[in-house]
Amino acid sequence: MKLFVGLGNPGAQYRVNRHNIGFMALDALASAYKFPPFRTRWHGEVSEGRIGDERVLLLKPMTFMNDSGKSVGDALRHSNLTLGDVTVFHDELDLAPGKVRVKVGGGNAGHNGLRSISALVGNDYRRVRLGIGHPGDRALVYPYVLGNFFSDEMPWVRDVLAAVASAAGLLLEGADASFQNQIDLAMKARS
Repeated sequence: MKLFVGLGNPGAQYRVNRHNIGFMALDALASAYKFPPFRTRWHGEVSEGRIGDERVLLLKPMTFMNDSGKSVGDALRHSNLTLGDVTVFHDELDLAPGKVRVKVGGGNAGHNGLRSISALVGNDYRRVRLGIGHPGDRALVYPYVLGNFFSDEMPWVRDVLAAVASAAGLLLEGADASFQNQIDLAMKARS
């Protein structure tokens, strides 16, 4: 079994915030692979299903971004999974909108959700970095990430989330480079 974690903030007011693209990725996965409805567990919302032959837990922490580690830690303790089984989907300011990169471990680049997870469970988990772009001025970062995607951004958001869902089996195989390449090709095909 694998644990896919999407980072975001709970509540309807945050639903289409740039900071919630991790939640949006899990919703796209749940829809594409016909997971059952999410239920409350481990300080989050959880759904269990299959992607190909692999059982996968989808977890959206409901602790707010800065305390995401509490939910991830509870999930790990109660499901007998290790950090090697965890993949976290999150927004990435340092990537252009629609770009996706994968890495294991490394720094948190000021991302409070990642910082919380690393502080409570360790750092050696896979991260799927979903590019949202940078506002260009450090002083604008906070309102930018907590701002909604503009309506003209939604087409690329939908496309990248569909590509992530389509390529998810490659993540489960550990084929991170192939996962990235498939998404890059899908996003180039849309232009």
